[in-house]
Amino acid sequence: MTTTAYETWSTDPTDQYSVEHWQRALAATHLSWSVAVPEPRAGFTATVRRSWIGDLALVDCECDPCSGTRQRRQLAETDGEFVIILITRAGRETVSQGTAEVNLRPGDAVAWVSTEPARFAVWERLTKRSLLIPRSALAEVGARAWIEAGATLDGTAPASRLLTSYLDVLSDSLPELAPAAVTAARNATLELVVGALHAEATVGSAAARPALRAAMDRYIDRHVLDHAIGAAAVAHAVGVSVRTVNRVYSASGQTVSEVVRARRLARARDELAESSAPIAEIASRWGFSDTSHFSRTFKAHYGDSPRSYREAVRAGATVQGAGGEVQATGRSSG
Repeated sequence: MTTTAYETWSTDPTDQYSVEHWQRALAATHLSWSVAVPEPRAGFTATVRRSWIGDLALVDCECDPCSGTRQRRQLAETDGEFVIILITRAGRETVSQGTAEVNLRPGDAVAWVSTEPARFAVWERLTKRSLLIPRSALAEVGARAWIEAGATLDGTAPASRLLTSYLDVLSDSLPELAPAAVTAARNATLELVVGALHAEATVGSAAARPALRAAMDRYIDRHVLDHAIGAAAVAHAVGVSVRTVNRVYSASGQTVSEVVRARRLARARDELAESSAPIAEIASRWGFSDTSHFSRTFKAHYGDSPRSYREAVRAGATVQGAGGEVQATGRSSG
């Protein structure tokens, strides 16, 4: 879905069926819930506004005290898998899922998932914002598997403040954005969500490490030619310590420098196969100080010199690299 028009729902406090209407509004905007409100039922008010950031739903809600549960029936009524980031703006709410129970006050945020039973209780007039994210979208930024129910975000942390401030600006700007800008905003939103949750994750855990490694690799790929790229730059980009960066890479027997060098060699190898540029020019473009250094490093990594590799590509041969055979016909795997 790409439309940026706002959709709105509201209850009529004079309507004796306002709670049922609220339950249907929640089902349309926050997935399926079984809802209850304190007596008397008359006078209950709630409003919801939803907009779309590509396939991400941004939902703003105000409601009187109420409670809700997602059990087997509601889970079965939900199509697809989602992660929901809930940000409290005013009022108090408790969200429970699995073994986690989070008491939210203004500025607090929590992640919950659509695939497990959950409960909420609103204790006073509440204003909140929810971002509903398909798990398939999180897979694009390496975070599909590791986000757990009840993961909390410290509202005072820089990464969390950046996310909430960005969503404020984006919510106001969405109706005016062109489709290409909406796509860019959607991708930026995913990166900011991952950054905020990384800052709160237990980075040494087996669940978090693959996502951190993927985020670090993406940063290196985007900045592979930066002279200052190293553990400190990667740590700053993904919101963890230098020690954590080194620990994540050492788990696979690598250092950041080795990963950067491998990425540069892979890019240089692609260019050798696909262009007729001089080897010295390619070496310089991909960060090697001179042709001799590039040739030694290339041969140590791929088992052949850059010149011999290029000749093998043009002959359609198979060359032997450090990671096994490489079919040297155009772009090869790296």
